[in-house]
Amino acid sequence: MQKPDYLKAIENRTSRRAYTKEPIEAEKIAYLQEIIRTINTESGLSITWLEDGSRAFTALKSYGMFKNVGSVLVLKGPRSVSDLSERIGYYGELLVLEATALDLGTCWIAGTYDKNSNLFSLGVDEVLVSIISVGNIPAEQTLKEKLISRIVSRKTLALKEFYTAEGEIPQWFLEGIKAVQKAPSAVNSQRVRFWYTKEGITATVPGTWATDPIDMGIAKVHFALATGGRFAFGGQGEFEKG
Repeated sequence: MQKPDYLKAIENRTSRRAYTKEPIEAEKIAYLQEIIRTINTESGLSITWLEDGSRAFTALKSYGMFKNVGSVLVLKGPRSVSDLSERIGYYGELLVLEATALDLGTCWIAGTYDKNSNLFSLGVDEVLVSIISVGNIPAEQTLKEKLISRIVSRKTLALKEFYTAEGEIPQWFLEGIKAVQKAPSAVNSQRVRFWYTKEGITATVPGTWATDPIDMGIAKVHFALATGGRFAFGGQGEFEKG
Protein backbone atom coordinates (compact mmCIF):
# COMPACT_ATOMS: atom_id res chain seq x y z
CA MET A 1 0.00 0.00 0.00
CA GLN A 2 1.08 3.58 -0.60
CA LYS A 3 2.41 5.76 2.16
CA PRO A 4 -0.57 7.61 3.63
CA ASP A 5 -1.19 11.33 3.31
CA TYR A 6 -0.96 12.10 7.02
CA LEU A 7 -2.15 15.70 6.67
CA LYS A 8 -5.27 14.54 4.85
CA ALA A 9 -5.80 11.91 7.54
CA ILE A 10 -5.50 14.57 10.25
CA GLU A 11 -8.21 16.58 8.47
CA ASN A 12 -10.50 13.57 7.99
CA ARG A 13 -10.09 11.83 11.34
CA THR A 14 -13.00 11.90 13.75
CA SER A 15 -13.86 9.60 16.63
CA ARG A 16 -16.32 6.89 15.59
CA ARG A 17 -18.06 4.65 18.09
CA ALA A 18 -20.48 2.77 15.81
CA TYR A 19 -19.20 0.24 13.30
CA THR A 20 -20.75 -1.92 10.61
CA LYS A 21 -20.60 -5.70 10.84
CA GLU A 22 -18.53 -5.84 7.67
CA PRO A 23 -15.12 -7.36 8.45
CA ILE A 24 -11.99 -5.34 7.77
CA GLU A 25 -10.28 -6.42 4.55
CA ALA A 26 -7.43 -8.86 5.11
CA GLU A 27 -4.91 -6.70 3.25
CA LYS A 28 -5.71 -3.72 5.47
CA ILE A 29 -5.20 -5.81 8.60
CA ALA A 30 -1.91 -7.17 7.25
CA TYR A 31 -0.75 -3.63 6.48
CA LEU A 32 -1.61 -2.34 9.96
CA GLN A 33 0.07 -5.34 11.59
CA GLU A 34 3.25 -4.59 9.66
CA ILE A 35 3.13 -0.97 10.86
CA ILE A 36 2.64 -2.25 14.43
CA ARG A 37 5.74 -4.43 14.16
CA THR A 38 7.79 -1.49 12.88
CA ILE A 39 6.50 0.77 15.67
CA ASN A 40 7.22 -1.78 18.39
CA THR A 41 10.79 -2.19 17.15
CA GLU A 42 11.33 1.57 17.09
CA SER A 43 9.57 2.49 20.31
CA GLY A 44 10.10 -0.41 22.71
CA LEU A 45 6.33 -0.80 23.04
CA SER A 46 4.40 -4.07 22.64
CA ILE A 47 1.25 -2.93 20.83
CA THR A 48 -0.89 -5.78 19.49
CA TRP A 49 -3.80 -6.21 17.08
CA LEU A 50 -6.80 -7.97 18.65
CA GLU A 51 -9.18 -9.32 16.01
CA ASP A 52 -12.21 -9.45 18.30
CA GLY A 53 -12.29 -7.28 21.40
CA SER A 54 -16.08 -7.14 21.65
CA ARG A 55 -16.23 -8.92 25.03
CA ALA A 56 -14.44 -5.96 26.62
CA PHE A 57 -17.49 -3.80 25.89
CA THR A 58 -20.23 -5.78 27.63
CA ALA A 59 -19.85 -4.12 31.03
CA LEU A 60 -22.20 -1.42 32.30
CA LYS A 61 -19.54 1.29 31.92
CA SER A 62 -19.55 0.87 28.12
CA TYR A 63 -23.28 0.17 27.71
CA GLY A 64 -24.70 2.20 24.83
CA MET A 65 -21.42 3.98 24.14
CA PHE A 66 -20.27 1.68 21.33
CA LYS A 67 -21.87 -0.50 18.66
CA ASN A 68 -20.47 -3.51 16.83
CA VAL A 69 -16.93 -3.13 18.18
CA GLY A 70 -14.72 -5.81 16.66
CA SER A 71 -11.02 -5.22 16.17
CA VAL A 72 -9.02 -3.17 18.66
CA LEU A 73 -5.45 -1.98 18.99
CA VAL A 74 -4.14 -2.97 22.41
CA LEU A 75 -1.76 -0.21 23.49
CA LYS A 76 0.69 -1.58 26.02
CA GLY A 77 4.36 -1.66 26.83
CA PRO A 78 6.95 -2.61 29.45
CA ARG A 79 6.73 -0.67 32.69
CA SER A 80 10.44 0.10 32.29
CA VAL A 81 9.94 2.11 29.07
CA SER A 82 10.48 5.80 29.79
CA ASP A 83 7.52 8.11 29.14
CA LEU A 84 5.37 5.04 28.43
CA SER A 85 1.98 6.79 28.23
CA GLU A 86 3.32 9.58 26.04
CA ARG A 87 4.86 7.05 23.66
CA ILE A 88 1.52 5.23 23.57
CA GLY A 89 -0.18 8.49 22.61
CA TYR A 90 2.40 9.28 19.92
CA TYR A 91 2.49 5.89 18.24
CA GLY A 92 -1.15 5.05 18.89
CA GLU A 93 -2.22 8.21 17.07
CA LEU A 94 0.13 7.35 14.22
CA LEU A 95 -1.80 4.08 13.90
CA VAL A 96 -5.09 5.98 14.05
CA LEU A 97 -3.99 8.11 11.10
CA GLU A 98 -2.83 5.02 9.20
CA ALA A 99 -6.26 3.47 9.76
CA THR A 100 -8.02 6.70 8.77
CA ALA A 101 -6.08 6.71 5.49
CA LEU A 102 -7.47 3.21 4.88
CA ASP A 103 -11.02 4.60 5.30
CA LEU A 104 -11.47 2.87 8.66
CA GLY A 105 -13.08 4.42 11.70
CA THR A 106 -11.30 4.62 15.05
CA CYS A 107 -11.83 5.77 18.62
CA TRP A 108 -9.38 6.25 21.49
CA ILE A 109 -10.80 4.46 24.57
CA ALA A 110 -9.25 5.08 27.97
CA GLY A 111 -11.90 4.05 30.47
CA THR A 112 -15.19 2.80 28.98
CA TYR A 113 -14.17 -0.84 28.59
CA ASP A 114 -13.28 -3.77 30.83
CA LYS A 115 -9.56 -3.32 31.50
CA ASN A 116 -9.46 -6.56 33.47
CA SER A 117 -10.74 -8.68 30.62
CA ASN A 118 -8.65 -11.78 29.93
CA LEU A 119 -8.60 -10.63 26.31
CA PHE A 120 -5.67 -8.39 27.17
CA SER A 121 -2.84 -10.75 28.01
CA LEU A 122 0.00 -8.87 29.69
CA GLY A 123 3.55 -9.87 30.40
CA VAL A 124 4.96 -9.65 33.93
CA ASP A 125 6.35 -6.15 33.33
CA GLU A 126 3.70 -4.92 30.88
CA VAL A 127 1.17 -2.13 31.43
CA LEU A 128 -2.07 -1.72 29.48
CA VAL A 129 -2.42 2.02 28.86
CA SER A 130 -5.35 2.32 26.46
CA ILE A 131 -7.05 0.72 23.48
CA ILE A 132 -8.30 1.97 20.11
CA SER A 133 -11.33 0.49 18.37
CA VAL A 134 -10.95 0.03 14.61
CA GLY A 135 -13.51 -0.96 12.01
CA ASN A 136 -15.60 -0.19 8.98
CA ILE A 137 -18.09 2.59 9.59
CA PRO A 138 -21.34 3.94 8.14
CA ALA A 139 -20.93 6.86 5.76
CA GLU A 140 -22.29 9.24 8.40
CA GLN A 141 -22.33 9.28 12.18
CA THR A 142 -25.32 7.63 13.79
CA LEU A 143 -27.71 9.70 15.87
CA LYS A 144 -26.31 8.10 19.03
CA GLU A 145 -22.75 8.96 17.97
CA LYS A 146 -23.76 12.56 17.39
CA LEU A 147 -25.41 12.69 20.82
CA ILE A 148 -22.37 11.18 22.57
CA SER A 149 -20.08 13.60 20.71
CA ARG A 150 -22.13 16.54 21.94
CA ILE A 151 -22.03 15.24 25.51
CA VAL A 152 -18.26 14.71 25.69
CA SER A 153 -17.11 17.53 23.45
CA ARG A 154 -16.42 21.19 24.10
CA LYS A 155 -15.78 24.15 21.87
CA THR A 156 -12.43 23.88 20.11
CA LEU A 157 -9.90 26.39 21.40
CA ALA A 158 -8.64 29.18 19.16
CA LEU A 159 -5.17 28.65 17.68
CA LYS A 160 -3.58 31.34 19.85
CA GLU A 161 -4.64 29.47 22.99
CA PHE A 162 -2.45 26.46 22.11
CA TYR A 163 0.90 28.23 22.31
CA THR A 164 3.05 30.93 23.84
CA ALA A 165 5.76 32.54 21.71
CA GLU A 166 8.71 34.86 22.08
CA GLY A 167 8.96 37.06 19.03
CA GLU A 168 7.51 36.41 15.60
CA ILE A 169 6.61 32.81 14.79
CA PRO A 170 7.27 31.19 11.39
CA GLN A 171 4.38 29.96 9.28
CA TRP A 172 5.48 26.34 9.59
CA PHE A 173 5.06 26.54 13.39
CA LEU A 174 1.52 27.81 12.93
CA GLU A 175 0.78 24.92 10.53
CA GLY A 176 1.90 22.57 13.27
CA ILE A 177 -0.45 24.21 15.76
CA LYS A 178 -3.32 23.90 13.28
CA ALA A 179 -2.68 20.16 13.23
CA VAL A 180 -2.59 20.09 17.05
CA GLN A 181 -5.96 21.85 17.10
CA LYS A 182 -7.41 18.83 15.28
CA ALA A 183 -5.82 16.27 17.62
CA PRO A 184 -8.12 14.13 19.79
CA SER A 185 -7.84 14.51 23.56
CA ALA A 186 -9.67 13.20 26.61
CA VAL A 187 -13.21 14.66 26.51
CA ASN A 188 -11.77 17.17 24.01
CA SER A 189 -9.99 18.89 26.91
CA GLN A 190 -7.10 20.24 24.76
CA ARG A 191 -4.69 20.68 27.68
CA VAL A 192 -1.38 20.47 25.79
CA ARG A 193 0.46 23.77 25.25
CA PHE A 194 3.42 24.58 23.01
CA TRP A 195 6.22 27.05 23.71
CA TYR A 196 8.18 28.78 20.95
CA THR A 197 11.42 30.52 21.93
CA LYS A 198 14.77 31.27 20.30
CA GLU A 199 16.17 28.25 22.15
CA GLY A 200 13.63 25.85 20.68
CA ILE A 201 10.12 24.42 20.84
CA THR A 202 8.75 22.38 23.73
CA ALA A 203 5.33 21.13 24.79
CA THR A 204 3.78 20.87 28.25
CA VAL A 205 0.64 19.43 29.84
CA PRO A 206 -0.64 19.87 33.42
CA GLY A 207 -0.14 16.22 34.30
CA THR A 208 -3.02 16.13 36.77
CA TRP A 209 -5.12 13.77 34.63
CA ALA A 210 -4.06 10.19 33.92
CA THR A 211 -4.70 10.84 30.22
CA ASP A 212 -2.50 13.96 30.04
CA PRO A 213 0.70 12.21 28.87
CA ILE A 214 -1.29 10.28 26.25
CA ASP A 215 -2.70 13.56 24.96
CA MET A 216 0.82 15.02 24.94
CA GLY A 217 2.01 12.22 22.67
CA ILE A 218 -0.98 12.66 20.35
CA ALA A 219 -0.44 16.42 20.08
CA LYS A 220 3.29 15.97 19.46
CA VAL A 221 2.81 13.55 16.58
CA HIS A 222 0.27 15.86 14.92
CA PHE A 223 2.72 18.76 15.21
CA ALA A 224 5.63 16.66 13.94
CA LEU A 225 3.75 15.30 10.93
CA ALA A 226 2.56 18.76 9.91
CA THR A 227 6.00 20.36 10.19
CA GLY A 228 8.31 17.57 9.06
CA GLY A 229 10.23 17.08 12.29
CA ARG A 230 10.45 14.99 15.42
CA PHE A 231 9.72 15.61 19.10
CA ALA A 232 11.75 14.08 21.91
CA PHE A 233 9.62 12.48 24.61
CA GLY A 234 9.15 13.99 28.05
CA GLY A 235 8.06 17.35 29.43
CA GLN A 236 11.36 18.93 28.43
CA GLY A 237 11.56 17.09 25.11
CA GLU A 238 12.47 19.52 22.34
CA PHE A 239 11.36 19.56 18.73
CA GLU A 240 13.88 19.03 15.97
CA LYS A 241 12.77 20.17 12.54
CA GLY A 242 13.73 17.90 9.64
